[in-house]
Amino acid sequence: MDREITILCIDDDEQICFALKALFRLQGWNTVTAHSVDEGLAAFRAEAPDIVLIDYHMPRVNGVEGVQMLRRLNETVPILVFTIDESQAVADAFLAAGASDFALKPIKAPDIVSRIKLHLRLLGQNAAPKAPAAPARPRPAKGISQSTIELIMDYLAGQQDYVTANDIAAGTGLAYQTVYRYLQYTTQEKMTEMLNVYGKVGRPKQVYRKL
Repeated sequence: MDREITILCIDDDEQICFALKALFRLQGWNTVTAHSVDEGLAAFRAEAPDIVLIDYHMPRVNGVEGVQMLRRLNETVPILVFTIDESQAVADAFLAAGASDFALKPIKAPDIVSRIKLHLRLLGQNAAPKAPAAPARPRPAKGISQSTIELIMDYLAGQQDYVTANDIAAGTGLAYQTVYRYLQYTTQEKMTEMLNVYGKVGRPKQVYRKL
């Protein structure tokens, strides 16, 4: 993207919004801030941002509901969720609502910048014309992005052995919670194979490969 990137940050913590605005300015990105979901929806309509960051714990309307409302306005804009909660159930609820990925609090500057660049790149790939390909699979389930599936499958295609969800998260730049949800989907759709590897103690480790 050659034009200026606009990022909408929806978070009721003014200090976080201020810090992110300063960080993004160094990247040459324009930042619009909102301190509630209602303000965020109004800003989204007015500014048409390229990417949205939204906090989970928000006053009156929480982040999950906020993501659902944003998705009614736009089906493709990347939405990254800030959360201190690493629960996979919370992650699944967000992904089902239409979130694209996660960034854990406390926010680390290199992590959020790389995460944004990744999703801007995926967005650009979606917008670019593609050569004719083999017949496409059926449209992914709600909350599943084809570009994210392709990112994970491309990573797996380059691996010679089974890998863990943590390996895939590190290799793709996606959050672990996002990768885990997508692996559940791709395994169900017989795009990936999952094995349980049993060690001497503790729970079995799940590993994956592309089929």
